Amino acid sequence: MEGYRLDVTLNNRRVMVALDVQGREEALVFAKALQGSGCWLKVGLELYAYTGPAMIHELKTLGFPIFLDLKLHDIPTTVERAIRGFVQCGVDMINVHCSGGYDMMARAAHAVQEAGSKLSSIPKVIGVTVLTSMSEDQFRQEMGVERKLQEHVVELAKLAERAGLDGVVASAREAREIRQSTKPGFLIVTPGIRPAWSEAQDQMRVLTPHAALAAGSSYLVVGRPITRAENPRQALERLWIL
Repeated sequence: MEGYRLDVTLNNRRVMVALDVQGREEALVFAKALQGSGCWLKVGLELYAYTGPAMIHELKTLGFPIFLDLKLHDIPTTVERAIRGFVQCGVDMINVHCSGGYDMMARAAHAVQEAGSKLSSIPKVIGVTVLTSMSEDQFRQEMGVERKLQEHVVELAKLAERAGLDGVVASAREAREIRQSTKPGFLIVTPGIRPAWSEAQDQMRVLTPHAALAAGSSYLVVGRPITRAENPRQALERLWIL
């Protein structure tokens, strides 16, 4: 049983729990329930809109690595300047949209390196490929992109790598192909992770935690299966039960 516990703790370091809530108090309830588990916390647009940078500082004092998931997408100069400010908040990872193009991503990567060089550690910057809430049919019909979704994701990942980003956000269903097309160590952060005992909800391209890791995912983003559970800490550990 002790070996199982050790394995769970090790695996938890690859889990990013999405705090998709609207207030400080609710976020802290979840954070304190998960404190010491080894997992990351993901602060997305919803929580950030209500709490701002102060929330990041509070979560950091509880010992969590923080992924700030704001999916920046603007002209290169604006993204570069915004990135510098977010780095000062103490985040460990931040993301931009790959569809912003090479120059935007390159400027973001440079800004993180320069601003982060004054800190104890340099945050990772990754690029969002295609949202996991989008299906193949939606991608073709609504976005008007001719190539297949998986091919598009892989090409965006290769562009992100050339621009100097540390990795990408992509579905675990595309992870294997990305892993084969990029250098070792390139990060693949995968939302849409659903254990066998949970529902897919609004996610379309989903995999279980074990299947995602086997496909090549570096980190797994898990939200509602944990945050809507009666006991979030137990739900986190249940991720690894087949």
